[in-house]
Amino acid sequence: MSESEKNESPATPADASQAASSQAPPGAAASSGSGSEPPAPPSGEAEGPEVELARLRERLLRTAADFDNYRKRSRRDIADAERRVQENLLQVLVPPFDNLERAAQHAESAQDVKSLAEGLKMVLRQFEDALGTVGIVRISSLGKPFDPSEHEAVQHIQTNDVPPGVVAQELRAGYRWQDRLIRPALVVVAKAPAESATAQGQA
Repeated sequence: MSESEKNESPATPADASQAASSQAPPGAAASSGSGSEPPAPPSGEAEGPEVELARLRERLLRTAADFDNYRKRSRRDIADAERRVQENLLQVLVPPFDNLERAAQHAESAQDVKSLAEGLKMVLRQFEDALGTVGIVRISSLGKPFDPSEHEAVQHIQTNDVPPGVVAQELRAGYRWQDRLIRPALVVVAKAPAESATAQGQA
């Protein structure tokens, strides 16, 4: 083989690789290892904040819906409880009311006033017993010392029948429900007569 034929022979793959490496700019060898692009970051990493925000929003909406359902359920429970209390109260008050109606019908033809008065007193006792079954109690006022937490004084009278500061008359009954005052009793409170007060002042 002549010298010219040796110079024109095709280059081998090894030579091409060597030539390319010798002509490549600095830093190119590090990026041309396998000839492929560097791997992109996982798509989940870029979407992480958005996914977390959507998850928190969904959780917040679910909590708000649960709270709204709880509020509606609580309102229904309270309404049902109030309705049951009213029904129980009506069941307790209806029998005395029936007896009062009978007494009113009997009063139209009754000639014995005393027996009619006794019947009315009996009906009143039934009403008091009925109220007692639901925890409503009448306040005892007559002959009791005036108590501003239970009594409302509308008048003072001079009398020797009861000591000063004691309830002499009850104009309207007061009632308590358990430990709560429903309404105070309207009362007249006794005070010392003028002559007694004058005598005490002279003494």
